[in-house]
Amino acid sequence: MVVVAIVGGTGNVGKTLVDAFKEDGKHEVIVLGRKVPEGGIAVPMFAVDYDSVEQLTKTLEENHVHTVISAIVLMDETAAKAERNLVAAASKSASTKRFVPSNWGNATPNDESMRIPHNGFRDQSAEALGKTDLEWTRIYNGLFLDYYGLPHVESHMTPLVFAVDIANKTAAIPGATGDEKISFTYTKDLGKFVVAAMDLPKWEREIHCESDNASLNEVVRIAEEMSGAKFNVTFDSVEKLRSGEVTELPSHPPLYQYIPKQMLAWLLSRFGLWAVYGIMYLPKEGSLNEKFPEIKTMTVREMISVWKGK
Repeated sequence: MVVVAIVGGTGNVGKTLVDAFKEDGKHEVIVLGRKVPEGGIAVPMFAVDYDSVEQLTKTLEENHVHTVISAIVLMDETAAKAERNLVAAASKSASTKRFVPSNWGNATPNDESMRIPHNGFRDQSAEALGKTDLEWTRIYNGLFLDYYGLPHVESHMTPLVFAVDIANKTAAIPGATGDEKISFTYTKDLGKFVVAAMDLPKWEREIHCESDNASLNEVVRIAEEMSGAKFNVTFDSVEKLRSGEVTELPSHPPLYQYIPKQMLAWLLSRFGLWAVYGIMYLPKEGSLNEKFPEIKTMTVREMISVWKGK
């Protein structure tokens, strides 16, 4: 048993990881964050100053933290600096040996035109880790499958409608065909794989997992079958996606209070390009699925089945 610190453990992915470690029970799990919520949380949590490497190091050592797993959302320089300071603190901590930076999703695209801000911030963390003696890895999981079951599935994720709007029986498929395979991972499966990865004797620089693989055309077909209705399907060309535009789906406007319309369109256009160019696809070869075949995962069909009759 070792002590695992989930940084940002009160966020969407963070809560999922905390749940997974708590349910497994093999390792002790604590949470680090800017402040402890009123009433606390289900596991020990410590408020930290991300601007102080000294205080972060002290917190890690006092709690005998062996592994740091970051679930910080790296969407701005403040968050990126916080993770880099965590890397510095973990490197100085006598007890800390392993580090997982926040890379939930896909590998960074090589094409600069397809990158989003957190890609650069993630690269900065990797560069910082490369200068330490820590054992570290980036974990990729493709697209969160939860998005196609919300709000009818157990999940800590917030809604994000990409390409297929099941609630409104509408789809705007990126590219010309919709046949490209995408790797989908249910967050509860991701949590199980992360816990299992702790047992690996050696971490590669990149490891990956998925719950299931499917094309967006298959997602539409399954959704049509479950809902018993024909979907209104259009296609967004690569040129349109590269310009930062996507077809607005009925479920998008309610999201604008959280993400401005133009920003959401730009983000989803990048997701569309990643789907078209295979960046969202993860091969079975070398995956955590192969290493831990006992972990049974949610299929795309099982996830979308929550819409049956709706």
